[in-house]
Amino acid sequence: MEDETNHNAVAGAGAGANDDDTPTLSAHALEALKEFLSEQNRSVAADNDGATAAEEKEVALVTEDWRLSQFWYDRETAETVAREVHALYTSMEDPPSVACIACPTLYVYLKKLHPDLPVQLLEYDKRFEQYGNEFTYYDYNEPLELPSSMKQSLSIIVADPPYLSQECLEKVSETVSFLKKPGESYLLLLTGAVQHDRAAQLLGLRPCGFRPQHSSKLGNEFRLFTNYDPGLRLGGWEQEES
Repeated sequence: MEDETNHNAVAGAGAGANDDDTPTLSAHALEALKEFLSEQNRSVAADNDGATAAEEKEVALVTEDWRLSQFWYDRETAETVAREVHALYTSMEDPPSVACIACPTLYVYLKKLHPDLPVQLLEYDKRFEQYGNEFTYYDYNEPLELPSSMKQSLSIIVADPPYLSQECLEKVSETVSFLKKPGESYLLLLTGAVQHDRAAQLLGLRPCGFRPQHSSKLGNEFRLFTNYDPGLRLGGWEQEES
């Protein structure tokens, strides 16, 4: 859209100049132009400050590899789930360990917001080996091929199966059972809405009101399922139809 202040300044210049002379600005037009340039400078500065703030909030990840069915969460989703994990962590008497199964976006945001939080990232993509001993190679096709030290050792597990198939969810469920610590434990599953019934049957999960979103704006509707009632958080459990 054309800026009105700019339009007025140019119009004033034209009105104050003769065809045969070098164009000059009238005092009024010059003042208008100065004000316009000042406003532009303030706007650019504000935009730069906003961009810097946004960059500080955003977390950079490696490029999505669609061949691996990688689709990163948008910032709101990653921060919302990270806050929920932290709320669960602080609610437990014995400091628990957290597992992120195939959800590197969440891992990175958790570590940015809460650097001291003990988190294990279980991921197939070896580019994430950069996270050192908090990275564990994981292939859902071999759901139990994990270090024995991880067996029944994790109290908070967040999983995002890479594919929306029954087979994939079944195998990830085996991994969850392997990792899940006896007693009080929390499970969050981010997956397609089409997995609603399977999530209930395999893991005893119910959907929350919160709707996860991805930076790539996927066509499939995604949901967040939990094995506990989040109360007022995450939009609460949705009422099941009778």
